[in-house]
Amino acid sequence: MIQLTAPAATRINAQLAKRGRGVGLRLGVKKSGCSGWAYVLDYADVIEPGDEVFESAGAKVVVKTEQLDKLDGITLDFQRDGLNESFKFINPNVKGECGCGESFAV
Repeated sequence: MIQLTAPAATRINAQLAKRGRGVGLRLGVKKSGCSGWAYVLDYADVIEPGDEVFESAGAKVVVKTEQLDKLDGITLDFQRDGLNESFKFINPNVKGECGCGESFAV
């Protein structure tokens, strides 16, 4: 299960409206960094075979089924801090993170 906070759902919907197309946000992982994995965000224009769809407050997050072992239970948040704004990942599967915060281990 993937959960969205209200600010994350609002941001996803706003970005899709601004873009003018898409069904949701695609969340995934890729091998990267010193700890092993990094998050990947992209637009989802279609729901493909093998995708799982999670919806909250009208926003959809699409995840490949084979990546759920690293993402199941994650909460996706959107935070603003001064001029900086970004999605934040609260992942209960993470066993460690690299010092720079670019990658994680499960």
